[in-house]
Amino acid sequence: MDRVSAFDEPLKKLLGGATAKVMAEHLDLHTVGDLLHHYPRRYEERGRLTALTDLPLDEHVTVVAQVADARVMMFNNGRGKRLEVTLTDGNGRLQLVFFGHGVHKPHKELLPGRRAMFAGKVSVFNRKMQLAHPTYQLLDAESIDGDEATEAVDAFAGRLLPIYPACKQLDSWRIAKAVDTVLPSAREAVDPLPPSLREGRGFTPLPEALLKVHRPQTKADIAQARDRLKWDEAFVLQVALARRRYADTQLPAVARRPRPGGLLDAFDAKLPFTLTEGQQKVSEEIFDDLATEHPMHRLLQGEVGSGKTMVALRAMLGVVDAGGQATMLAPTEVLAQQHHRSITEMMGELAEGGMLGGCEQGTKVVLLTGSMGVAARRQALLDLVTGEAGIVIGTHALIEDKVQFHDLGLVVVDEQHRFGVEQRDALRSKGKQPPHLLVMTATPIPRTVAMTVFGDLETSVLDQLPAGRSPIASHVVPAKDKPHFLSRAWERVREEVENGHQAYVVCPRIGDDAEDEAAGKKGKKKAAEDDGEKRPPLAVLEIAEQLAKGPLAGLRVEVLHGRMNPDDKDDVMRRFAAGQVDVLVATTVIEVGVNVPNATAMVIMDADRFGVSQLHQLRGRVGRGSAAGLCLLVSEAHEASPARARLSAVAATLDGFELSRIDLEQRREGDVLGQAQSGVRSSLRMLTVIDDEEVIAAAREEAATIVAADPELEHLPELRIALDALLDKEREQYLDKG
Repeated sequence: MDRVSAFDEPLKKLLGGATAKVMAEHLDLHTVGDLLHHYPRRYEERGRLTALTDLPLDEHVTVVAQVADARVMMFNNGRGKRLEVTLTDGNGRLQLVFFGHGVHKPHKELLPGRRAMFAGKVSVFNRKMQLAHPTYQLLDAESIDGDEATEAVDAFAGRLLPIYPACKQLDSWRIAKAVDTVLPSAREAVDPLPPSLREGRGFTPLPEALLKVHRPQTKADIAQARDRLKWDEAFVLQVALARRRYADTQLPAVARRPRPGGLLDAFDAKLPFTLTEGQQKVSEEIFDDLATEHPMHRLLQGEVGSGKTMVALRAMLGVVDAGGQATMLAPTEVLAQQHHRSITEMMGELAEGGMLGGCEQGTKVVLLTGSMGVAARRQALLDLVTGEAGIVIGTHALIEDKVQFHDLGLVVVDEQHRFGVEQRDALRSKGKQPPHLLVMTATPIPRTVAMTVFGDLETSVLDQLPAGRSPIASHVVPAKDKPHFLSRAWERVREEVENGHQAYVVCPRIGDDAEDEAAGKKGKKKAAEDDGEKRPPLAVLEIAEQLAKGPLAGLRVEVLHGRMNPDDKDDVMRRFAAGQVDVLVATTVIEVGVNVPNATAMVIMDADRFGVSQLHQLRGRVGRGSAAGLCLLVSEAHEASPARARLSAVAATLDGFELSRIDLEQRREGDVLGQAQSGVRSSLRMLTVIDDEEVIAAAREEAATIVAADPELEHLPELRIALDALLDKEREQYLDKG
């Protein structure tokens, strides 16, 4: 078998159809290479028990423990049988429960004193942690008969037991058995590292690292293997990013320098406040980039309300001054309209200019969205192609073939994670030469993640809040345990309105027919898979009705969600901004960019159904004026659950960078570059972006050196193979978080 194809061999050839099917569907493992890169999450020692005191609720776990006692209970007047087994690690205890026909075998095997590996999902029953119907494998030689005993003893005697990321359908030890089948192929692994780099850093060869990570003899084996495999992940990814950066520096662009006494100077002169130090520093970085003859690629990240839009607008005005056009791409129509409104307000009469580059200082600011009327759209397209419009704000409607610019100089992308790289490139191709690119994100990103996910962009950070922003108090409202807390939350909303302020109520779902129909199809499947979801998430339309009739009766309650007609959405937002609506019940369409300084309170229903960054974004909609903000996170999650821990973390800090670290620490490995960002399988199995900053930084340096010397990697065919595996055709562009 040649050395590349050994890793490409489909698992079903080697493991049998049923196992291969489960691996493909539930663990996204399809080939021998995939399985060899499915590394153990941790290792247990055969003689040592797992600590049972702090097992995570609602997660699938594998533990090594000892049976303390086992007893069969009868119920239903003797018609039903239940086996209850108590496990111990010497300190904590864990209950196992088996029902019906599943009682017989474990009753015979799980005798007091026996040791075994157990796997199942941790739940709570009668305030005790338990595993219902776990699978298990006995670890005592005397508890297994005949040949199986010898095999089990061979497999486990004195060995470190690898515990693999598993699923309900496939236990860790069955994955271990499958790995044994494919492990000989590890010797065929193609080593991507240039020999000089590998020897210089003293790394174990790749085939040896794979053998050691799956079947270590000692803890030193694990450490050596992990060091090598972490480095590979960081390095191959950084080479891909370095090649993108290199390719970008080879592109030509028009240098855009603002002319003195032009639009930018006129705008600055009429600003009623001075820019923060941070805004000034970041603006300088941007204007330096715009003055060069290859395209700017810059990420501008900053806290909610740190003034990113102001910085972006000044860059756009500078480009218009230099005779070009600038466009801002927003992820939703609500946000595009909001940006258009706030930019025209900030510019005043400067947004009502005539011809581009004429003697008047002003320019035209045009909005382009998919739902515009035919006449308005035709006029907007004309303003773009003639150059009359210096600034264009729109949704992905800007990317359509029909849209042509006179001279596109700068593209500003708001909320980068909502745009695929194809969309970004399509917009960039609208320029005669590649335009400069500024990507804005309001989700603060720790430095390591920025180096990994946005490695092809230079990064600017705004971490100061402008003067006049108020503090936001955040609290978790445990609706299930303490229903009176929820009643008090609605009283607080009423108090805010009585004091002349307004409030948001956010729900995860709309609750209309179209959504319910889609959810119905998904829901049947979901219900079968996951008994944990006791009810569908709360919906805007239902909650709005309940509030208007109940605790908020008499207040002006309105709804806002993504499936409303655009004119209706705009109308509701205008009236809310004008103070004609007291309480806005909305989905996350208000998450970014919505700016109503008089809104001081926010209640987030089913808050545990949102991610940490999203909660932080939502909370940033209040406290935007001089009055203090209040954010109430309503949840029915159990106090000991990871979901509640996440909410408590959000309530405890307003620091977005701190929260993004917590978010990363709580996610599963690989998520940062995987499904969460891009809809493709992650390349990160071993590297944890948040902990391995030094590895990433070192890999980035080595990668830059190698790419500078050999951009096409002509002399490094093994590294090319590894890159092709990372960036297969569907995944080619995933580095930009599609």
